[in-house]
Amino acid sequence: MGKTAVNTLERRTGIALWRQVADQIRQGVITGLQANDRLPPEAELAARFGVNRHTVRSAIAALEKEGIVRAEQGRGTFLNDRKRLRYPIGQRTRFSSGLQSQARTRSGKLISSQTCPAPLKVSEALALASGAEVVRLETVSSADGVPVSAATSWFEAARFAEIAEIYGQTGSITASLALLGVADYTRKSTGIQARHASKEDLDLLALSPGAIVLLTEAVDIDAEAKPVLFGQSRFAADRVELAIENTVSPPPQAASKEEMA
Repeated sequence: MGKTAVNTLERRTGIALWRQVADQIRQGVITGLQANDRLPPEAELAARFGVNRHTVRSAIAALEKEGIVRAEQGRGTFLNDRKRLRYPIGQRTRFSSGLQSQARTRSGKLISSQTCPAPLKVSEALALASGAEVVRLETVSSADGVPVSAATSWFEAARFAEIAEIYGQTGSITASLALLGVADYTRKSTGIQARHASKEDLDLLALSPGAIVLLTEAVDIDAEAKPVLFGQSRFAADRVELAIENTVSPPPQAASKEEMA
């Protein structure tokens, strides 16, 4: 690796320096490192980033907690070989079928649910009257036992009053909607952005402070083009890459209980 200084940290932004160092290591600012390569010594990293060794140590500790790096006694710190899951986003976006060839098990867990008046953004997305009641689900989806996404999903309460109970049994949005009369649904729109994980997402996805999540905001519609779901999903960026697919998917077979939106 070259000796060019990497000093792109921003002071007085409210973002801790150790977090910025961790982000830049995570995002590959230190170029030339491959899986299982050793990171430069703490002193060298401190010089490159223009910080003290304690700051570098805190950054590496956070990355080690996430599984990005590993410390080996007497040898140093190494980048782990972590292949990210490829999550396809297309006309029919489903968690389980999208990861079917990449993970042995896929599962969904209901964290909480409530029925409440729809916030303005939700009522607009679901084409509901202002103040109409919606069911809100908080869920976590895992692949091979590792949490990869946390989601907040809203449904029209008048149409899907029982979806929380059914999801708690099936662990699947697709299977739950099928049991409520929606045999198929398609993606109307998807927006994507990246941000730091919130404290809640750190806990739900077992991430360390400073971790990046990919936030998707989506509307799904039924065969009559009526919105059935408005959802915001947060994917752990170090575990998942989002792949936008422009091809039209064929109609699915009957929904299985493990398929999830």
